[in-house]
Amino acid sequence: MISAVHHASITTGDLDRLVRFYRDLLGFQLVMESSWEAGNQAADAIYGLTDTSVRMAMLRMPNGFLELFEFRHPVGKAGDPNRPVCDQGLTHICLAVTGIQAEYERLLAAGVRFHCPPQHAPGLCTATYARDPDGNIVELMEPEPGGLFSL
Repeated sequence: MISAVHHASITTGDLDRLVRFYRDLLGFQLVMESSWEAGNQAADAIYGLTDTSVRMAMLRMPNGFLELFEFRHPVGKAGDPNRPVCDQGLTHICLAVTGIQAEYERLLAAGVRFHCPPQHAPGLCTATYARDPDGNIVELMEPEPGGLFSL
């Protein structure tokens, strides 16, 4: 039986930069860092790759985790930091927030790029999309109390 979403995972070319973004700006707690060199047969089997060499970090929020990978071998293609939301693939991760306007202003002042200011959907939430340093989309959503999306 599937019981919950445990984590989302992002591959980056600069693990330290992404850890700083999610930990220092968005408030995730770094709970583990690890790495391995070529020869990790279990990892190779899971990823469907050969001779992987990886640095990784696991970050936590109260209700889930975010896993970050930096592949040193094989080195993957860089993503398009301006990939349109309509392109196929993972669209975004969504973070529940309180005080979305203040969070938007704080992150904007820190240089985070947003698609727009927070937008309100009556009965549901107020939300906006931001981009992490690699261009991945991070949705900030403040569910309306008692609304369909309230936790």
